[in-house]
Amino acid sequence: MSTSLEHRAETLAGNTDTSLLKVLALVFMLIDHIGARILTGVTEMRIIGRMALPLYAWCLVVGCVKTRDMKRYILRMLLMAVLSQPLYMMGLQHTYQELNILFTLTVGLVAIYGIRQKFVLFRILVPVLCYVLLGYIQVDYGWKGLTFIILLYLARESRGGLIATYLAFALFWGTGSSSVQSIFGLKLNLITLPGIGSLLQPFFRLQAMVWLSLPLIAIPMHSGLKLPKWLGYALYPMHLVVLIVLRLLFSSATLATMTSMF
Repeated sequence: MSTSLEHRAETLAGNTDTSLLKVLALVFMLIDHIGARILTGVTEMRIIGRMALPLYAWCLVVGCVKTRDMKRYILRMLLMAVLSQPLYMMGLQHTYQELNILFTLTVGLVAIYGIRQKFVLFRILVPVLCYVLLGYIQVDYGWKGLTFIILLYLARESRGGLIATYLAFALFWGTGSSSVQSIFGLKLNLITLPGIGSLLQPFFRLQAMVWLSLPLIAIPMHSGLKLPKWLGYALYPMHLVVLIVLRLLFSSATLATMTSMF
């Protein structure tokens, strides 16, 4: 007897135009990484970068529902994560102990795979083991990223639930991060107003501004863009190559410093 859930038609309340979302996520992430390693101090670039992970996470949820083989999906993501790690280290000066976001997505896939199993023990044990694993390895966004992926998956069939979950987690994510007082030179006077200002301030912390990407997930779009499957996976390492080239051209980084982490 199969251990997977009996097949049923699953509805997705959010935007399923994942080709468009993947391209946007890569653009946002590249901007974020340029802000981290080349144009440091430009807060707006880091704000834009906060929009990338939610788009990746939602694309992952859509992929889990639509894929014909979750195990192959997990293996493909893991392989791309491993292949991307050297580029991640060069582009962002990380070590082998600091794993890239594709490892986060792989762990998220494994957790969702467990949740989709028929037996209750699997649904509980597999996600718990994923959290335990994150206690021993360091991945980009860590347990918070895994929690966000799981919550998006659980809310996938209700637009209201998806929006509520998204905003609630954005507020949680933003706790403790720096406050954003202005954007592109425009001071955010609204958040200083009596009453309404205190309600809005939590949404204008750096990490909390993931809410900027909510319309892209909540509103259905039909761009007609169709990425080949291989390109959907290759976009992440491709953006790291672009980042490496930009650092060599426009920063003080050298090939020697980039490879010093190996």
